Amino acid sequence: MQLDRRLLALVHTRRVSLFAAVGFGALGGIAVVAQAWLLAHVIARVFLGGATRTQVATPLMLLLGTIAFRALLSWAADAAAVHAAAGVKHDLRDKVFARLLERGPLAAGRERTGELVTTLTEGIEALDAYIARYLPQLALAALIPLTVAVVVLTRDLLSGVVLLLTAPLIPIFMVLIGRLADVRSRRQWLAMSRLSASFLDTIQGLTTLKVLGRSRAQVAAIRRASETFRFASMDVLRIAFLSALVLELVATLSVAVVAVEIALRLLHGRLDFEQAFFVLLLAPEFYLPLRRLGADFHAGLAGTTAAQRLFTLLEAPAPARPAIAIPMPPTPSLELEEVSYAYPGESGRGSAARPALTSVNLLIEPGEKIAIVGPSGAGKSTLARIVLRFVEPDSGRLMADDVPAKAIDPDDWRRAIAWVPQNPHLFADTVAANIRLGRPESDEKEVAAAARHALAEDFIAELSAGYDTSVGERGALLSGGQARRIALARAFLADAPLLILDEPTADLDPRLQAELDVALEDLLTGRSALIIAHRTPTVMAADRVVVLDSGRVVDVGPHDELLERCELYRRLVHSYGGGA
Repeated sequence: MQLDRRLLALVHTRRVSLFAAVGFGALGGIAVVAQAWLLAHVIARVFLGGATRTQVATPLMLLLGTIAFRALLSWAADAAAVHAAAGVKHDLRDKVFARLLERGPLAAGRERTGELVTTLTEGIEALDAYIARYLPQLALAALIPLTVAVVVLTRDLLSGVVLLLTAPLIPIFMVLIGRLADVRSRRQWLAMSRLSASFLDTIQGLTTLKVLGRSRAQVAAIRRASETFRFASMDVLRIAFLSALVLELVATLSVAVVAVEIALRLLHGRLDFEQAFFVLLLAPEFYLPLRRLGADFHAGLAGTTAAQRLFTLLEAPAPARPAIAIPMPPTPSLELEEVSYAYPGESGRGSAARPALTSVNLLIEPGEKIAIVGPSGAGKSTLARIVLRFVEPDSGRLMADDVPAKAIDPDDWRRAIAWVPQNPHLFADTVAANIRLGRPESDEKEVAAAARHALAEDFIAELSAGYDTSVGERGALLSGGQARRIALARAFLADAPLLILDEPTADLDPRLQAELDVALEDLLTGRSALIIAHRTPTVMAADRVVVLDSGRVVDVGPHDELLERCELYRRLVHSYGGGA
């Protein structure tokens, strides 16, 4: 297992805890030597010297104290290593999540959710074995055997030479087997990630699979993915067991060689019993750190494999933030100047970039309502994403009061914008918590006022726990109209000067549309708005209508003028249902 410099850089931030773990472990190695010497001394005095219990009371008390001290050092080393691992995992989780937020929903949408969740949970947790066990053991595998070897060499040169000659066999076998284990571990992690992604996709699309009669076929696909993961896991376990067998065999045979050469010399009177017993007690302790290193090597493989994926996420490009940010104007006019954008092709498949917007010019004055219309794929959603700064234009400029958007911090920019989509995302939390996302510091009265403006107060009062009612995952316990009112309440609570609406009243029954139109009219008062329109009443109420087609602005003007001069607009209005 290679030492990844990027992972070591993260570990470096917790180096005090890690050094403490190694220091306690090294002191434990010294305690091992002291324990072996005291035990050999007591046994030699009692069985060969005929000493009574009283005569060896002091060495016995020292032996018990050394054993207790060694146990305490072992606990302290483990605690320090776990503390270091917990800190690194916390830092890494924060950095990866922050990078995902910086990249925005478009980049996150390209990831498979199940695979991403597995990486951020099990992948990061798998670093425990690497940080808390493998890295400290890597240092201890050098320090403790070296300490024992020095002590043995000073007491018995031949045994010391045997230890030094046999010690390299364990790392050699570990490296040889480890190369194969590394490949198999990566294969296992990939299989597990694919299984997680497939399983989550299946659960989320269960209704569609049932309706289309494809649920059994999907069960077979999940079974195949599970079998692939099972075979990959068994390959890793097979190698791990083989490695354990080889390392234990080498260590056992090495101890046996030391024991045999000591016994032969002891029988011929060439070696003192206490000295021989002392060296024999130390021989297993010499190989123990190396054997543990071999075991921790395999335990840490999953963590290093997951770390590669984590660093791929961390190193993915994110929008640059200005070194010195200019504040967002309080009531800005927004301007898009020759803005073009193309969605990148899929890496590895050689697909070309897909143009979405081409040389778009648009000005939104303070308080102005702009409706965006166009056929499917015209670029309406992309335009909204650019204004929200979820993506940066490939060319052209986005400005607020003649200040380039790149000079304004993205978080400050988005605080000036309220976004109300057709299908708002609700979290598995209470009604109040979902509304409070618009302004987290708001109190209960402000949340209730926002709900009242969004005409959500009545249905919230009918819920079992009112504002404290959980809405379920993705708002499963609410109707579509209720979810949209929660989204409107967020926008009221945010009280932003600019609104971007993906017309939340579309596809609802006429009565509900009329109710939400009243709430929207109240929300739009005194604010600028960019509205992706799907209904004729919306475009008629707008100050100007922008007609998009294939990423280009076809025409701009009031509703009546566009009806007279723009054929595409007439067709769109007809598809919206005329005056409906």
